[in-house]
Amino acid sequence: MFDRIKQLQEMKQKMDEVKERLDNTTVKGEAEGVTVISTGNRKIKEVVISQELAATGDVEQIGDLVTIATNRALESAERLAEREMQSVAGGMLGGLGLG
Repeated sequence: MFDRIKQLQEMKQKMDEVKERLDNTTVKGEAEGVTVISTGNRKIKEVVISQELAATGDVEQIGDLVTIATNRALESAERLAEREMQSVAGGMLGGLGLG
């Protein structure tokens, strides 16, 4: 029983390490002059709108492109987070007899 508790504590520590790595990893989503930067934990860090797009003054188009770029960045962050968590959880759960 104590071995399992120790394994669970190790798993929590590894998952915390993954979360920290994801906080320090960025992904990008782009859409026709808009770039959105997100952390691996799906926190938006930056939105960049090109001068050319801003100069059009088309607020509706800019809003649509920001939405598209944000969704792309968040999808990339989600895939990254899933891969990281699966690699940790898969290895640890097998050791607990759950995988």
